Amino acid sequence: MNDVEYYLTEEYIELNHLLKLAGFAASGGGGSALVVQGLVTVDGKPESRKRNKIRAGQVVRYQGARIFVLAPKGS
Repeated sequence: MNDVEYYLTEEYIELNHLLKLAGFAASGGGGSALVVQGLVTVDGKPESRKRNKIRAGQVVRYQGARIFVLAPKGS
C-alpha cells in the first residue's frame, strides 16, 4: 500500500472515517473494525478508539502504509 496525504476539510476527522476516505476500508464500519482489531496506530501508538479525532499533523499507520493528515489547502 502507498502512503496517502489527506487534507482536512474541517478541524478534525474521526479515525474510522479517515480510513474509509483514504481507501483502506470500504466503509466507516470497516474502518472501525480495523481499529478494534488493533491494526491501526496514530503517531506511532496503537489506537483503540475508532472515533478518535484526528487532526492536522498526525500520522495514521495501517499495514505499513501511512496517512499524513494535513491542514486544509489554502490555510
